[in-house]
Amino acid sequence: MSSLSIYLLTFALLLQTIYGATLTPLKHFCSSSENFTTTDPYKPNLRQLWGNLYFQTPPDGFGFGSVGQDPYKTYGLALCRGDLEAADCRTCINEATAESLIQCPHNKGAIIWYDHCLFKYNNTDFLGKIDNQNKFYTWSVRNVSDPTIFNQKTRELLSLLAKDASATPKLYAAGELELEKSKKVYGLAQCTRDISASDCSKCLDGIIGELPSCCDGKEGGRVVTGSCNIRYEIYSFVTA
Repeated sequence: MSSLSIYLLTFALLLQTIYGATLTPLKHFCSSSENFTTTDPYKPNLRQLWGNLYFQTPPDGFGFGSVGQDPYKTYGLALCRGDLEAADCRTCINEATAESLIQCPHNKGAIIWYDHCLFKYNNTDFLGKIDNQNKFYTWSVRNVSDPTIFNQKTRELLSLLAKDASATPKLYAAGELELEKSKKVYGLAQCTRDISASDCSKCLDGIIGELPSCCDGKEGGRVVTGSCNIRYEIYSFVTA
């Protein structure tokens, strides 16, 4: 990474510190296994990785890689929601980088999610492997009037989207399904692109099966892991 790239990333993070975050993270986890010190060789490798992901991710919505040599090597990835423009993707990655500094300042690994992006790094190689350990759920506080039919339709939509997502290069799909009385349910399915299409399908099918545990009869909900996520709502939440 060039000195100019490092300067620009540092400047972006400085502006964020001055003006504050504009996006709200959904969830974060810090690795509890190992920390690094200010003189640890891991730190400059991590900073370089952050910079690489900041510049690599926005053009195509996904970036991944590693920096350094063992035992100071660091691995990372960043993923933006499939409908996001490059500028919004860059903003989200910038926010996620800055927030990881605040929430996990000395941890060798962290993962943070926003509505628009995922940002993850660690000192162990997780790339190309399904991550089901880092997981969370969100759901609407409002219930639907007919949960049996709604749950059936929601699962039908998400299953179709999971199939479509695993068959596309971006491992992303969004769509809608008609409900009764001209109402619709809207959904999204997406995977990180370091895993294979078959693993994407496996990951998505697995979390769709978890919907009854979190979101039974709810107007909206999502299941999010470190490798894939699904979401449904009774309103449109993605761009075309």
